Amino acid sequence: MGRGRSTGRGREHVDRSPSKIPETPNKPPPRHPALRIQAWWRGTLVRRALLHAVLHVLVIQRWWRQLLGTRLEKRRRAALESFTRKEWAAVRLQSWVRMWRVRLRYCRLLHAARIIQAYWRCRSCSSRGFIKGHYRVTANQLHLELEIVLGSEPCFVSECIPLPVKQ
Repeated sequence: MGRGRSTGRGREHVDRSPSKIPETPNKPPPRHPALRIQAWWRGTLVRRALLHAVLHVLVIQRWWRQLLGTRLEKRRRAALESFTRKEWAAVRLQSWVRMWRVRLRYCRLLHAARIIQAYWRCRSCSSRGFIKGHYRVTANQLHLELEIVLGSEPCFVSECIPLPVKQ
């Protein structure tokens, strides 16, 4: 029995030396046309299933993003409303404080005018003098005009007192 030779008995001996390995071509073996059609159809079904899955995923993502956007908008609106309420509360409080201070100053001035009036009324009884006057309050000033008569000469007092009002 020799290597690589036929013995005539129907058996062939293959030479297995490392130098001679049969080369396989890069082309796949030819397939039957029915197998090609089946492979194409299976690929079409897989692509269609993937397309449907992607479309369903996109619908779910769109719904989720819309839900997140709605939640974010609600949070923003709540924060804005809270800020607006706090801002209006601060403005209202500042307004009340300014009003209270103006009223306090006005009451002090009115009290001072009444003291002066009471003093001159009491004095006019004893000295036959008198005091006349009037006042006018505008948005930011107190106009006070007094005429004081003590005997022969009248004394005119005219004052413009500014009130601390925010412009």
